[in-house]
Amino acid sequence: MNKKLQVLLVAVVALLLGFSGPAMAKKQVPKVDNFIYFIDHSSSMAFSYKGQRYVQFGGVSKIMMAKSLARELNKMTPELGYKAGLYTFAPYKEYAAMAPYSQATMAAAIEKIQTDYSVYGRMTPMGKGLEDLDKLPISTLSGKTGVFIFSDGDSNCGVDPVAVAQSLKAKYGDNLCFYIVDLSDSKHGQQVLKAIAAMGKCNCIELGEELLRNEAAREKFLECALYEWIEDEIVVFRSIYFDFDKYNIKPEFVPVLEEGTAIIKSKPGMKVILEGHTDSIGTEQYNMKLGQRRADSVKSFFVKKGIDASRIETISFGESDPVATNKTAQGRALNRRCVIKFKSM
Repeated sequence: MNKKLQVLLVAVVALLLGFSGPAMAKKQVPKVDNFIYFIDHSSSMAFSYKGQRYVQFGGVSKIMMAKSLARELNKMTPELGYKAGLYTFAPYKEYAAMAPYSQATMAAAIEKIQTDYSVYGRMTPMGKGLEDLDKLPISTLSGKTGVFIFSDGDSNCGVDPVAVAQSLKAKYGDNLCFYIVDLSDSKHGQQVLKAIAAMGKCNCIELGEELLRNEAAREKFLECALYEWIEDEIVVFRSIYFDFDKYNIKPEFVPVLEEGTAIIKSKPGMKVILEGHTDSIGTEQYNMKLGQRRADSVKSFFVKKGIDASRIETISFGESDPVATNKTAQGRALNRRCVIKFKSM
């Protein structure tokens, strides 16, 4: 095959590779703006669960189980821009004020919860606890708030917790959701928790012992409460190609980038992903850096054309993701590329 024909073949294949359909990927998006861990710290929680010492469920008392559950759920909660805090009732106490959520901050607050306490004179005012939670912090928050209630449902003094929950739902509607971690071991407690969970479409309920036993149950519970998976459409726009060991943009690819610039400017909700690639000549470490320089050179072009740099993400794959064989000159030419992708922000 003569040299001109080889070049023509590379150009034709490159053109064919330049246009691709959408690639679908799943991503997590938050269902709520804020969430609160609200843990029952009353006298009944200091007793063993169902009269037994279920060490496999996190400890020998219901408050130990609640603490273990909070730990495990926190470990699996994605950091999606929530505000979060931790409070107890009976007595009502703030362990972590509402702030941007991080697993580390919440974990530190969970560890402060005392599990060895006297039950003498300690009551179970669950309804009063919900009223206090409304005063601070719920009423101060904007957006949608989810409240994880870790409780056995017992309430032996003060206002009726079901009535308080109903009034809160009437006040906030679907901007307030209850996520019940059910540690009940009495019929009354079970009825209270189920009644609260039945209010509104956004509430969730699961047995505490099942959440401790089963990671899949924890994942399902968190998905019910905090996030959902959506298909994230990524459109592959074009690829541009580079000479061996180079990262400068060749003149023949400027029109491609000009077209890309116009599309990006016309769609302000669009994010740009630039993937830098190389052939296999050279070390992996060198090629990772070269791939990054290729992606950065395309980013520089777009930024000079007025695209906000914060909308552009650059990634280097080095030699790890070839589209053709590296055993021929034609294949290596196709692998020396920067792939330009668009997705919604």
